[in-house]
Amino acid sequence: MKILFLHRNFPAQFKYLATELAKDTNNEVVFVTNNADTKTFGNIKKYTYKLKRKVPDDCHRYLRFYEETIIHGQSAAEVLLALQMQGFRPDIIYGHSWGSSLFVKEIFPDVPYIAHLEWYYNPVNSDVDFGGKQLDVDEKASLKIKNSHILQDLISCDYGISPTQWQKTQFPSVFYDKIKVMHEGIDTDICKPDENVVFNIPNTNINLTRNDEILTYATRGMEEYRGFPEFMKAVSILMKQRPNLHVIIGGDDRVCYGRHLANDTFKNKMLRELDFDMKRLHFVGSLIYREYIKILQVSTAHVYLTYPFVLSWSFLEAMAAKCTIIASNTAPVKEVMQDAYNGILTDFFDVNELVRKINEVLDNKDKYKYLGENARKTIVQNYDLKMLLPKYIDFIKSVAK
Repeated sequence: MKILFLHRNFPAQFKYLATELAKDTNNEVVFVTNNADTKTFGNIKKYTYKLKRKVPDDCHRYLRFYEETIIHGQSAAEVLLALQMQGFRPDIIYGHSWGSSLFVKEIFPDVPYIAHLEWYYNPVNSDVDFGGKQLDVDEKASLKIKNSHILQDLISCDYGISPTQWQKTQFPSVFYDKIKVMHEGIDTDICKPDENVVFNIPNTNINLTRNDEILTYATRGMEEYRGFPEFMKAVSILMKQRPNLHVIIGGDDRVCYGRHLANDTFKNKMLRELDFDMKRLHFVGSLIYREYIKILQVSTAHVYLTYPFVLSWSFLEAMAAKCTIIASNTAPVKEVMQDAYNGILTDFFDVNELVRKINEVLDNKDKYKYLGENARKTIVQNYDLKMLLPKYIDFIKSVAK
């Protein structure tokens, strides 16, 4: 079977799936991407496309995102046409709906196409109006056009895959019959507890273990969408109350989703406006995967906050590592977490409530140990890679046939 993957990044959500498919020598796995930095691995054949130009400055502001996706789509299409000229014809196409797969049906019209559908922008009961924000007509119009590329994919794809039920419900109901809910899966053999773990704070002589009092937070970007400001406000209070508390923050000082600050970052803003003991506040950046897992394994209490938006892998990985999690009572979280069963839910915006619940866990570590045990049980039963990956491959094979 010949499988074609398309994604701006490599390997992104397709890491486990592409790797497993490439293990079968009867398969040919081709990955077309805009990411030239990440090296290929296994038997995956990686082809990189380059963007021909940037979005022009005079582009209508509603169209900027759509034009960017079109530029990615055209650039990827050139690589596909070159592969076609060399005799390559896939049996199945699986593309992340973010531009690069926009024109696959124009090149391979008879090849089944699965679209990976992460997010559809809605003006109500979603991320953009979270916290009671009222959108004006201009913002609603801009948001409507922002869905243009994904609507094209919804029309042209044979099937769509959405990682969670919550994410699926964001799409227009007319497309529900096309969309299957399947998460990519969590490797529970790597994401697991380790009572003997030692985490070294990079570039220091500080080694932390499960005997220490540790609050953890993991993110791709330090942004409002993942509750970074609320978390830092809570940390500032907790550090004054708990002289032995260490706080580990994994992730980069950037914004992946949502609003950017003009000439500033949320990390710098919080450090400037709030008071912290910097000897116990540890920004460790982006780590190699197994070092990142150690953050979760060493954690006494872990915080995950999110807007009603795409559910982070880090949340499920923390559950798999048996973390005692205090998480926002937002829709994507509540699809997986039940309060007082496998975690503790808290109001996203209520910093005092967050502080109180973190203190409760830190003061009663053994009492709340069962939450982490149930959290891992939830992942093993519903999100384990060993269970989901064969189902994913069976689905792809059935579509290819």
